Amino acid sequence: MPSIFSRIIAGELPGRFVWNDDLCVVMVDIRPLHPGHCLVIPKVEVDHWVDLEAETANHLMSVARTVGRAQREAFPCKRIGLLIAGYEVPHTHVHVIPTDTMADFDFRNADPSANSADLDAVADKLRATLTAHGHGGSVAAPPAETA
Repeated sequence: MPSIFSRIIAGELPGRFVWNDDLCVVMVDIRPLHPGHCLVIPKVEVDHWVDLEAETANHLMSVARTVGRAQREAFPCKRIGLLIAGYEVPHTHVHVIPTDTMADFDFRNADPSANSADLDAVADKLRATLTAHGHGGSVAAPPAETA
């Protein structure tokens, strides 16, 4: 059975994508630890990150760095943190999180009912920042408006 991330990547479920290339996607976390929290997810479904092909693992880190730089510009924070936990969904994903303290890594503080408009605004802001820095070719198109 495909993971929830594979289903989102396939378009079966909605996701707020900010990046899409041949190897991975980046989407806004629906339970953010801090405004701007994103997930870098390989398109290939691999449970544990140490089992990824080296090229894919290196690419995820490169994209996380690019997104982290955009987050640092777009969202007030002291640092951009990375976390690979792997317990929530059996599909490798890298959390890229604007942070102010170590407490921002505590999943007990995640927002389980984040406002959809706020999440959309985060995605729009990141897309705009990434595009402004020359990454337009990999920036995911915003979802089409529905009537």
